Amino acid sequence: MWPNGSALGPCFRPMNITLADRRLIASPWFAASFCLVGLASNVLALRVLAGARHGSSATRSSFLTFLCGLVLTDFLGLLVTGAIVVSQHFALFDWQAVDPGCHLCRFMGVVMVFFGLSPLLLGATMASERYLGITRPFSRPMAASPRRAWATVALVWAVALALGLLPLLGLGRYTVQYPGSWCFLTLGAERGDMAFGLLFSLLGGLSVVLSFLLNTVTVATLCHVYHNQEAAQQRPRDSEVEMMAQLMGIMVVASICWMPLLVFIAQTVLRSPPPMGPSGQLPRATEKQLLIYLRVATWNQILDPWMYILFRRAVMRRLHPRLSTRPRSLSLQPQLTLRSSLQ
Repeated sequence: MWPNGSALGPCFRPMNITLADRRLIASPWFAASFCLVGLASNVLALRVLAGARHGSSATRSSFLTFLCGLVLTDFLGLLVTGAIVVSQHFALFDWQAVDPGCHLCRFMGVVMVFFGLSPLLLGATMASERYLGITRPFSRPMAASPRRAWATVALVWAVALALGLLPLLGLGRYTVQYPGSWCFLTLGAERGDMAFGLLFSLLGGLSVVLSFLLNTVTVATLCHVYHNQEAAQQRPRDSEVEMMAQLMGIMVVASICWMPLLVFIAQTVLRSPPPMGPSGQLPRATEKQLLIYLRVATWNQILDPWMYILFRRAVMRRLHPRLSTRPRSLSLQPQLTLRSSLQ
């Protein structure tokens, strides 16, 4: 616990920021508008997803289930964190007076880590599923049911939640961050803070890198099969192209939004000498950088649903009418029923 001159909880660090400064830094109307746009985008994506599930193949239905889990995660993340941040911006309440025991701060810290890691882990999971479906179609179950996909989504949520709860068990700490409107992991020099910061940044970074590698191999395989003239006469493959376009968009958005924050966290906790002093105070430049990178990362929750909305076949055919006149090509899924009928 830092020396704060009172019996306050361990989530309070000295920041030396006035109420006037907080009003200049945080606009309540911008925060509210940002949150509403994000919520509306995710609601729209959920409605489109609900309509797309009817009549879909088993493979596409499983992929849509993963997408539904991703959009639902982004929606709930904006709803929960937005309610706290927007309320703080409008009321400009003193966090020490409202939450002296750090219960709200710890809750928000868990929420920030959970809803930050979940989309990255889901992106890697979706990339793995498509990699197996395209490059190893005979090695995976014939019918990947939505129930199994939801179980996988629940497992990803459980992993992200377990990581978010680690500071409550003694590994790392959640503290109020500049300008006093949100809570997140501590960029301190103590072993627990360093370990938790590195664990968060490495797990998120590895998820992005794994998504990039698997998606690259999958797209290369898809392009190779696309030019295979003998195979191109078998079955339609439009859905595979559509799913990979959506998945590539999600990966690019996650990389742009999250990698700056993840790299910054790792660099800060490994910096020598450590930027955080014994009193728990960070340099103002470091605090501002963390705030900027966090704001960039939150754009992921707004852009994710649009990657699905815009990269649907119906939209792409309207933008590029020539796509609708192309010959339909194959699906890479194993056709066991067709084989058995020929024997």
